[in-house]
Amino acid sequence: MSTRKPTMRDIAKAVGTSAVTVSRALAGKDGLSDRLRDRIVKKAEEMGYAYPGGEKNGRREQLDIGILIPDRFFEAESYYYLLYRKLIGRLSEEGHFGLLEILSHQAEQDGTLPNLIRSRHVDGLILLGQPGKAYYRMIAQCGTPTVFLDFYDEHGNADAVVGDNTYGTYRLTSHLIRLGHTRIGFVGNQKATSSIMDRYLGYYRAMLVNSLPVRDEWILMDRTDDGELIPLTLPEQLPTAFVCNCDMIARKLIAALRERGLRVPEDISVTGFDDFEVGPAQAPGMSTFRVDTGGMIDLAVNAICERCTGSEKAFGRMVVSGQPIYRESDRPLIQNMD
Repeated sequence: MSTRKPTMRDIAKAVGTSAVTVSRALAGKDGLSDRLRDRIVKKAEEMGYAYPGGEKNGRREQLDIGILIPDRFFEAESYYYLLYRKLIGRLSEEGHFGLLEILSHQAEQDGTLPNLIRSRHVDGLILLGQPGKAYYRMIAQCGTPTVFLDFYDEHGNADAVVGDNTYGTYRLTSHLIRLGHTRIGFVGNQKATSSIMDRYLGYYRAMLVNSLPVRDEWILMDRTDDGELIPLTLPEQLPTAFVCNCDMIARKLIAALRERGLRVPEDISVTGFDDFEVGPAQAPGMSTFRVDTGGMIDLAVNAICERCTGSEKAFGRMVVSGQPIYRESDRPLIQNMD
């Protein structure tokens, strides 16, 4: 016999209504008839359901929160692995449980709902890392409270928490311009994720404000539109500086430049993003934009808990600030010149 605890969706199915209506009834919100509210409350008691918004020993009841990560983003010690570990820790501190599921490429292509949702094992879901548009919009419409973490969508029926991507690359590009660089490229496929698009827009804005040209051959693709990483292809004529969409790609660019016999920053300046690198420190130290990952995690956990306990406020995008960190991977242009 299954020992799985019942969820709002189980009660909704038994009563013949929606999970949102069940949430409103159990939270004591207006807009329901007394008869329907009584049916829902009675059914919840019969099924042994403990409302997450209730109090037990002075604290909120435990929630089971799913964390869904596309397979291509989840590698040991990767940036998303770091966020996942922080999520698990924060949920635990709040007295909740985090359940991980890796979204395979095939399941994403087929539009298969994650097991966590199909088996009704979770009260809410945090989608960490951006899958395809059709897939994440399907998730947002399936009835499970959902928060997008590190991406957003203007039509997504879910809250979103992101870093200050546009501002970050605007600051980094402006910094390079102040160092005398006027020929600056960008590394990243802006069609792959909303975060890369926003980082490209910050770079583009700084170039536009300073009346500097953005040349197509200096916009290097690092991944496909679906997010799969691809080798970097350098143009014959290079700019004097590159703004990269993340630190990992910045390291790959530095390696590609070295293969061509070029030094960073002596010949070309490079900046990253995130202030997250795996393993021991590498030279040169990366100039980057430090994302407040702790702030992002706090907002995501608060948002999903509010949704699971009946919040009906408008969905929104929450932007977490950060700060530029200047190290040794860039230098004034005069030092690059013969």
